[in-house]
Amino acid sequence: MAKAKVRRSDLKPGEVLCTYCTGRCCRYFALPIETPTTWGDFDHMRWYVMHGRTAIFVDGGTWYLLVFGDCQNLMEDNRCGIYNTRPQICRTYTTDNCEYDNDACYDKYFESPDQLWEYAEAVLPPKPQPRKKAGEPNLPTLPMLSS
Repeated sequence: MAKAKVRRSDLKPGEVLCTYCTGRCCRYFALPIETPTTWGDFDHMRWYVMHGRTAIFVDGGTWYLLVFGDCQNLMEDNRCGIYNTRPQICRTYTTDNCEYDNDACYDKYFESPDQLWEYAEAVLPPKPQPRKKAGEPNLPTLPMLSS
């Protein structure tokens, strides 16, 4: 049964927002990454998203690697199964600014290698082409025909 959507402002004193949540913060993690500035940077990010259940997003000017995956301790009622011994990162996390009522809109969001490459093509100078060795003719490469 779905829980009623409650606004933060409607919580009674002592009531916990997590009671009404689907455990959104326990279903992924996001790590800040360096802002890409080169073709190599974008190629690395393409590799990240080739590994399934990942994405890249930009929020407030910071780039992130997003990895989807439910915490192994998330119970069916969306509560923590190891609440009293949960990791420190979970202990310091607060619902003050959590994504409970966030619509998950980001400045930029990339789900596929092609999206990242298209963006790189739009913002970077043309990708350098391999140089020919001195003395080699600069001819176009033609496909081999088989008989």
